[in-house]
Amino acid sequence: MLRLMPVGDSMTIGSTGEHTWRYRMWQHLCATYGDPFTLVGPRETLYDQHAGAPVSYAYAEPDFPRAHLAGWGEGWLHMAPLVGDAVRRHRADVLLVSLGLIDLGFYTNAEQTAENVRLFVAEARAANARVRMVLLPVIPNVRALNDEPFAAQVASFNELLAKTVADLDEPRSPLLLASAPDGWDIDGDTYDGTHPNASGERRIAGAFADAMHQAWGLGGAYEGA
Repeated sequence: MLRLMPVGDSMTIGSTGEHTWRYRMWQHLCATYGDPFTLVGPRETLYDQHAGAPVSYAYAEPDFPRAHLAGWGEGWLHMAPLVGDAVRRHRADVLLVSLGLIDLGFYTNAEQTAENVRLFVAEARAANARVRMVLLPVIPNVRALNDEPFAAQVASFNELLAKTVADLDEPRSPLLLASAPDGWDIDGDTYDGTHPNASGERRIAGAFADAMHQAWGLGGAYEGA
């Protein structure tokens, strides 16, 4: 059975009442991937914005493998120390990673964030020498429209991420850089300038799905399930 672990920040964990892109990915693979698969990870909850904590199980569609390694306000800095244990305990084969916005916004500059990507990859491979990883570039949010230095850091990090993937890719543990979600529109694909609405969830799932299909022949082309 193929075991995929979604790893991310608030855009991946989602909040109360949402489907999440994790659900959209699961729907897509159910329709296009012929072999058994599941989603794995040490966490299952959504973020409850009223409680200010990840304590909600109120998914819009709760009947899917809800496991993940994602957290509201967590980035590469936070996930690098956790990923090895999560991969080992949950026997992850593929990591679907969307991180970096929170790092650049609050914790580290582009170069420091790229170093944490390298640490993350090393820790994941130490736990599973054959783990595969798909990394999504940072999607610029509304802050990037009004804060030029922040926008420059996002652009710089995305360039460094591409170089890091090229440097660290290896046949037994391939790294794959997904394309930014096709047609992403801050107004149409988010509910607050950052976090995805239903359309945004589908676009993020599509970015991961199309990368895996094109590079590895896994599943099919994404059709917005």
